[in-house]
Amino acid sequence: MIYINGFEISNKKIPHSNAYPYNVFEHKECGYIHFDSITILYGNNASGKSTLLNIVANKLKLKGSETIRGCLKYFHQFIDECDFTFAENESVKSFQAISPKSRYIKSEDIMYEVKKIQQDVVLKQGHLYQKALEGMSQHKREQYENSWECEKRLDEIRFSLEKYSNGEATLQVLEDSIYPDSLYLLDEPEMSLSPQNQVLLAKKINEWSRYLSCQFIIATHSPFLLGTLQAKIYNLDTKDFQVCSWSELENVKFFYDFFKKNESEFTD
Repeated sequence: MIYINGFEISNKKIPHSNAYPYNVFEHKECGYIHFDSITILYGNNASGKSTLLNIVANKLKLKGSETIRGCLKYFHQFIDECDFTFAENESVKSFQAISPKSRYIKSEDIMYEVKKIQQDVVLKQGHLYQKALEGMSQHKREQYENSWECEKRLDEIRFSLEKYSNGEATLQVLEDSIYPDSLYLLDEPEMSLSPQNQVLLAKKINEWSRYLSCQFIIATHSPFLLGTLQAKIYNLDTKDFQVCSWSELENVKFFYDFFKKNESEFTD
């Protein structure tokens, strides 16, 4: 399912060219990005993929969106100058809003949840914080905190900690954050995952998109996600954010060339 059809990045110039985030896109001709059910923002370090993902999250007012430290003037001004369009549903009517379960999830958010699970002393606080992010009111959280339902869920999380490795716990935390009919912005979700688990995550995202009618916009440079996700890929290393196949990307070619150069190491 597609809920957000596309996003128009501000192309306005300002006198203070070093102001964030204008400076990130100063030499780009990015314009309008058309989203698919799964869209990847690819780029090397400092390409602006995480910045763009956070700008989209702020424009859509998603849970998990972040402001910046320091002067906010240019940050909010840039976001105001950006625009987005809703997609149409099966009745050819434009969506007017996205699911309140929609979220912007960063790799550090996932790792923070895993670390909280690993520290039983803050387990309950972390679980209640998650409930707050999901929209549970303070009054209901206070009731839930001392309930049998809460203790049962905490036991399930403790069991997951004993059962799963860090990578598997990361997958479980992410899976617990996904709800049907929602939009998710994921910033480098492959962090801390082995190649095998990166491929497994990509397969799960394909399934969540197809069977749960979720839409995903993902910032990554992982060749394993790039090669497994059924996605439209924007290359932020290009001046005009070209749409590319995964095998055309510099990071993927680097892996290919490296293993090709050392091919003899894998032969008998």
